[in-house]
Amino acid sequence: MRGAPTPLEAPRAIGRLEPDGPWIGFDHAGGAYRFIVGSGGGTLAGAADPDLLIALAIAHFAEAFEGAPPDIEATQADLSALVEHLIAVASDARQRSALREALDAIDDGLAGDAVAGRLAAAMATGDDQVDPVELLVARAEALLRCA
Repeated sequence: MRGAPTPLEAPRAIGRLEPDGPWIGFDHAGGAYRFIVGSGGGTLAGAADPDLLIALAIAHFAEAFEGAPPDIEATQADLSALVEHLIAVASDARQRSALREALDAIDDGLAGDAVAGRLAAAMATGDDQVDPVELLVARAEALLRCA
C-alpha cells in the first residue's frame, strides 16, 4: 500500500453530516489535500491543515459519520495514502512517530478504533485541542455558510 500518494480522480467521502445531507471528505491534487463538502449541488473545497486531515481519518476509522456516497466512499488505501502524506509533511517528531504507528495499524488491518486511537495521538496537543468530529462539523458548516 505504501508509496507516493497519487492524485484522486474524485473526492473521497468520509460520511454525511446528517441523513441525506451534505457529506464531508477530501481530495488530493497538486501535492496537497483539501477538505471537501459535497451535496447534490456540487462540492465546496477548503484548505486542510494536518489536524483537519487527521480528524477526517479518525472519523473514517471510528465510523463517526454514516452514509458516505458509495461511489466515492474513501477506502483504506485512500486513508493510507493520506497518512503517508501527513508523515511526509510533519515537522514534529512526536507527530511523525504517532502517524507511523497509525499507518502500521492501517496496513496491519487493526480494528478501526485501534487505528483511530493512534491517529488521535498524532493530533496537536494543547489547550485548544478539540474533538475531531466537532472540528469537522464546524469546518463543514463554515464552508457551507460561505457558499
